[in-house]
Amino acid sequence: MSIVLPGERVPAQHVNLKLGPGLLQASNVSCSTNRTSPSIFATRAGSLNHSANGSKWWVENNARRYVPAAQESVIGVVVQKQGEGFRVDIGSAHSANLDGLAFEGATKRNKPNLKVGSLIYARVSLAHKDMEPELECFDAQSRKAEGFGELKGGFLVRCSLRLCRQLLDPKHFLLPLLGSLFPLEIAVGLNGRLWINSQDAKCIIAIARAIEAADPDAQGMGEDDVRTLLEHP
Repeated sequence: MSIVLPGERVPAQHVNLKLGPGLLQASNVSCSTNRTSPSIFATRAGSLNHSANGSKWWVENNARRYVPAAQESVIGVVVQKQGEGFRVDIGSAHSANLDGLAFEGATKRNKPNLKVGSLIYARVSLAHKDMEPELECFDAQSRKAEGFGELKGGFLVRCSLRLCRQLLDPKHFLLPLLGSLFPLEIAVGLNGRLWINSQDAKCIIAIARAIEAADPDAQGMGEDDVRTLLEHP
């Protein structure tokens, strides 16, 4: 992990390279060969991170507001119905657009009937600084739902953007610990929102408390402290 500043070049290379928040691909023209070559630059200060195989790169900092990035999973709240689609709050500067046909198996006669206030788990399909973000509720490759869609029941927990990214790491202790103690359903949105569900309200409250305690921007408890909190509330 290294620290980068805005405008600094990043050595990100991969056949299936995917850029996350804080990175931008630009084309440079070589004066000697007159050829264009893509280069990756940081657009904000923070720590440079990448996945284990080097296919995904992003810059992580302590930003409070989510900046949409293509292919990221988010949890949104439907705030308005409009025409054939919906306006969805994902915690960014602008609301996102969700087409009524952007669901697995959806047709003009068979579309999901989402209401204002409904929670959805979606994928950012378009993210551009000069356009409103767009969402889809199916996987980009399989075109299947793959867990995306309306989230029914459960409870919405807000946390830091940093914790959301940490929870996607299989080596992070929190989700395996919670899964060993409670029956658990969870959806991780990279926009600082987690949806949790369990067998009863008591378990949901305990899970929410554990998530808040493990948040590095809050108490930042480690595995032993969180386990003690759950076993001796």
